[in-house]
Amino acid sequence: MRRIAIGYGIVALALTSIAPVPSSYAAPDTRESATQPRPRITIHPRATRPGPNAKRYCRSWLAEEYRVSGTVIVPRMQCWWQ
Repeated sequence: MRRIAIGYGIVALALTSIAPVPSSYAAPDTRESATQPRPRITIHPRATRPGPNAKRYCRSWLAEEYRVSGTVIVPRMQCWWQ
């Protein structure tokens, strides 16, 4: 139990001795960017809808994904109506 208390004391001393970040490294002031209007994105629905005799076609394949734990193979699929 005493070791834990000593460990917390060392961590507290280390955290209080950390110097603040210089102002040259601080994040830029975002008040100016907040006053600018955001760009508008317009979403248009599709002009054509599949008819009553339309069929759904799909193409599937296996793709490699590079992750921190290593390369993995994942299934991918792309579908469309005709």
